[in-house]
Amino acid sequence: MPTLTLPARVTLREFDEIFEAVKNWGRWGDDDERGTLNLITPEMVRAAAGLVRSGRQVTMAIPMNKTAGPDNPSPVIHHVVQGHDIDINSSTLTFATDFVGVEFHGDCHTHMDALCHIAYKELVYNGRLAQEVMTSRGATALDVTTYSNGLVGRGVLLDVPRFRGVSWLEPGEAVTRAELEAVEEAQDVRLGEGDIFVFRTGHHRRRLQLGGWDNGYPPAGQGKPGLHVDAIGWMHERKIAAFLPDGRSRPGLRGGRALRVHGGRRAAAAAWRHRLAVEPDCHLLTAAKESSWTDVSTARSRL
Repeated sequence: MPTLTLPARVTLREFDEIFEAVKNWGRWGDDDERGTLNLITPEMVRAAAGLVRSGRQVTMAIPMNKTAGPDNPSPVIHHVVQGHDIDINSSTLTFATDFVGVEFHGDCHTHMDALCHIAYKELVYNGRLAQEVMTSRGATALDVTTYSNGLVGRGVLLDVPRFRGVSWLEPGEAVTRAELEAVEEAQDVRLGEGDIFVFRTGHHRRRLQLGGWDNGYPPAGQGKPGLHVDAIGWMHERKIAAFLPDGRSRPGLRGGRALRVHGGRRAAAAAWRHRLAVEPDCHLLTAAKESSWTDVSTARSRL
């Protein structure tokens, strides 16, 4: 049985110190709603476009999962509203329509988080009051329409299972900043300002082969693989613009309880604020790799 890289225990005091150290409030103005997406400049987008070699398109989207399971308590709801067998009093014309209902922040489908998603001490990004930004009728600011034009930039994939020589990381394992840098060296890449960090743990490959598991907070659940808490400062120092993990990581511990790092998420959410696309299937991307670990990454979310 291999030795697992376990998370660090983090006290509330230590966590608050991390929060303050990576805080970006006011950096781009008091009314800013883009967070670290401001780091992706038009010049960087043009440079990313120059990375295209084959023109091959590879999706990282996970098919909508309509089956309930231990990690999918709220599966996607789908039904046909009208089929082509319905007579609409036309001799030649028919319509087909369907309905899709989804809990946006599920573990078994790809989604993007808005800046109003997580609050810490009653505040969201840029120090706004959480209950004013997100009401029972929806968001008043910091919602996904902020990036309705899409997210385009240089995506850099760090494939940790490939680096370790395994198919996937085990639930609860943590990836430290030192290991991230070792993966960079092995792949001959370096994440830098304005980059989109695509982080592969093999979460969905494991799920497809072994089935779902209770990935809630330990000890009740097994947790998920993800970033060690020391990677929060690393991403801030590197000025990464967006983070695309293949699972909402829960490897950290705070005061003996699970710290939902979510890729440094708790601190990033209200403080330094990376955009996140969560649950992409990075296995599809790594399987398509030919000679480069950098590509043009694009994402779009509009409601």
